[in-house]
Amino acid sequence: MSDLHDLTALEQGALVRRREVSPLELVDHYLERADRLDTVGAFVTLTPDLARARAAALADVPEDAGPLHGVPTAVKDLNLTAGVRTTFGSAAFADFVPEVSDGVVLALEAAGTVSLGKTSTPEVGSPCYTEPEGLPPAVTPWDRTRMAGGSSGGAAAAVAAGLVPFAQGSDGGGSIRIPASCCGLVGLKPTRGRISGFPMHGDPVGLATAGPIARTVRDAAAMLDVLAGRRVGDPSWAPPPSESFLASCDREPRRLRVARFSEPVLADSPLDPECRRAWEDASHLLERLGHDVVDVEVPLPREAVPVFETCWAVLTALTEVPPERESLLRPLTRWLAERGRAVSGPDFGLAIGAMRRYAADALAALAPYDAVLTPTLASPPLPVGAIRDDADPAADFARQKEFSPYTSAWNVTGMPAVSLPLHQTPDGLPVGVMLAARPAEEELLLGLAAQVEVAAPWSDRRPPGW
Repeated sequence: MSDLHDLTALEQGALVRRREVSPLELVDHYLERADRLDTVGAFVTLTPDLARARAAALADVPEDAGPLHGVPTAVKDLNLTAGVRTTFGSAAFADFVPEVSDGVVLALEAAGTVSLGKTSTPEVGSPCYTEPEGLPPAVTPWDRTRMAGGSSGGAAAAVAAGLVPFAQGSDGGGSIRIPASCCGLVGLKPTRGRISGFPMHGDPVGLATAGPIARTVRDAAAMLDVLAGRRVGDPSWAPPPSESFLASCDREPRRLRVARFSEPVLADSPLDPECRRAWEDASHLLERLGHDVVDVEVPLPREAVPVFETCWAVLTALTEVPPERESLLRPLTRWLAERGRAVSGPDFGLAIGAMRRYAADALAALAPYDAVLTPTLASPPLPVGAIRDDADPAADFARQKEFSPYTSAWNVTGMPAVSLPLHQTPDGLPVGVMLAARPAEEELLLGLAAQVEVAAPWSDRRPPGW
């Protein structure tokens, strides 16, 4: 018989509904693993007492329980969680305990999931690596000397190491898909407006959204069903799907037109041969599945990069840090915030307008295609510390762009995008490939991703220490 952590989140939920295992048994199983096996820097804060109390309260499973009722998960340390320390990955907020939970946490609770605690994130979720000050770095369990990516690095490390079956991340420039690629997982950035930013609505640009990190496409779809939906007061929202996102995984996609490109968007990065091989192999797989794969030009011009950087810097500057604690911020955060504060209000408005025009042009160029295929990253996961440079934040930022030159394009356009763990290097490092779809077409994207998973399954892969 399989161990509980060998099962998918949906399989665990089915056991709970059949009353073959209790939520408390699942929670105890994962808490024991987290306590014993978290050598990957996954958790910042574990909440065992809260988790066990909640699991006990969920023991009486209602007849209409959802597919994830009683299943353990975890919340990224950027998300407000009432009564639970939330540090935003920063020593400046080391003692902050919110009085309210945000919409993501409330949605997970309403679905009957049980959070084991808060997963590690870099300071204010900015870098594409997760190396928070004074804490262990988040590393990929496939090679614990290499990064888990960021900024949802702790969440991905937790799922990949079998410490939770699925976890929530957030993505403003690739922060779900980057760690998914580094850790051999499915990472989905939903379309803009799919998931509410309640109650802070803190991103006036529209780059960031929450989303799922999971081992299978179906688990990711089930989590998206939980997270999706508008709340009163949302400034904008995506149209609801015609059916559940989970159901879309069971619908065979029609013959699709898939655009592809491998030229980096953000920087002149050399593409690692293994990442190119993953992208080429995925192209051939899509063709064997009956889809038309067409080479296209990069849909965003290089002139869009400084506009994106202006918006990114201003968003960093919007983080409210008490003046007496600003000295605790990392050099990269201070450098970005200084750049952001140097942007005038009118210039920020012009940058948002310019970025929307670049996005509109890209959407028009890609409109004839049902999906877009690119590498997820320019290289397999790098050694810990390979990007971080506290002495030279500008060099740090430049290396981040070189490592992840593809992901932020879909934050600019608002398109849904998913990284799939289709490839491994000869020495066992995971390499993702990325598929994107038109705005609000997660159903098509998930149907295609599920078809790919059936054709080239990855669920039998287990990292060392599993």
